[in-house]
Amino acid sequence: MTDAAPRLAALAETLLGAPLPVRIRAWDGSEAGPAAGPALVLNNRRALRHMLWKPGELGLARAWVSGDLGIEGDLFEMLDKVAGLVWEREPAAAPARRPRTGLAKLAALRPQPAARASGAAGTAALLRDPAARAAVRELVVLSRPWTRPAPPPEEAVRQGGLRHSRSRDRHAISHHYDVGNAFYERVLGPSMVYSCAYWTGDGTLEDAQRDKLDLVCRKLDLKPGQRLLDVGCGWGSMALHAAREYGVRVTGITLSREQAAYARKRIAEEGLTDRIEIRVQDYRDVKDAPYDAISSIGMAEHVGSERYREYAGILHALLAPGGRLLNHQIGRPPEPDEAAYEIDEFIDAYVFPDGELSPVGSTVGELEKAGFEVRDVEALREHYALTLRAWVARLEEHWDEAVRLTSPGRARVWLLYMAASALGFEHARLGVNQILAVKPGGRGLSGMPLRSRVWGGA
Repeated sequence: MTDAAPRLAALAETLLGAPLPVRIRAWDGSEAGPAAGPALVLNNRRALRHMLWKPGELGLARAWVSGDLGIEGDLFEMLDKVAGLVWEREPAAAPARRPRTGLAKLAALRPQPAARASGAAGTAALLRDPAARAAVRELVVLSRPWTRPAPPPEEAVRQGGLRHSRSRDRHAISHHYDVGNAFYERVLGPSMVYSCAYWTGDGTLEDAQRDKLDLVCRKLDLKPGQRLLDVGCGWGSMALHAAREYGVRVTGITLSREQAAYARKRIAEEGLTDRIEIRVQDYRDVKDAPYDAISSIGMAEHVGSERYREYAGILHALLAPGGRLLNHQIGRPPEPDEAAYEIDEFIDAYVFPDGELSPVGSTVGELEKAGFEVRDVEALREHYALTLRAWVARLEEHWDEAVRLTSPGRARVWLLYMAASALGFEHARLGVNQILAVKPGGRGLSGMPLRSRVWGGA
């Protein structure tokens, strides 16, 4: 019989309380749902088992990364249609979380011994609604054999010890960045900048990334001979731009050995080894103060909320009086109850282990508590949506090479996370901000101009 898709669509409607907004194509060739638009393709029954054994976002991610679940048609359209069902997010002004429904109910479940032992009966016992119990029971029947699929090898191995310890941070950074410089070349392009670009017109991605680097340099008011510390220096693009265009001496630090080797090679090719030093070093181990300026671009998301006060304090101590910090950081809307904030399961397991996002107000507060005077905050949310769409286009253009250079699963991870993130920025579920702060000198002198944003636009 070829009726798996209609049965799945009916079960989904029962669980969601609404018709499924996309078409389903099942492993038996059957289809159900709207004829127009993208299709969710279940390539085999194992896709269902991933979602039943780990209900919610992580189970869906495992099915996608393993190739058991696919999408036919426009990826952005698909994610936009299902985002409200799978990745439940509340607007910042919401007074409280909505009651969990449908897949969000399933996401709240945790496998219990009874569920492991008796399949449908154990899982159904966790749901009070008789219709939902029956739907889950039928899903289990459709997914048989009832064996637990192994997570894809691209999933990060859960580390023990304290979060954001030196060793755990090294592992997290290595998981994300040490996947091959050639892979990142295909995604990021010649600029090799892995953060939000600054779009000032109809130029290319490379133009927008150059404009972003120059914006950072102008905000820091870099002068020839000054010392710049670039925290989380990536593949050396900021260090190269600052040394070449502004004549500063740069120390770049990263925990990724692959990034450091790549950056050093670029620096040598441009003949700037006398002005740039790249270190594989934790920010907690930098001791050669003072610096005239510090850039932290896409680094603070790895620090962790419990370490942020320490991080801000260290950067403050490393700056000379009157020195400036440019902190470029992804943020999120505040939760009605901040204690309820949870790290995104897919991102934590596959993209940025231990990564955390904070509201921009919290970041400003921590910088001020460390002794900084915050002088300017610029939101670049829409810029990051454009950047991510450009990266997705490059990854799709170089898909076969990307798969060859890493693995099919790794390429699928990056495609999903960048496309979903682009929508997150477009719909204001995510933000990104450049915070310019200064370490006041004697008698509170900042050295800042009377007019804000004298750096202007590129």
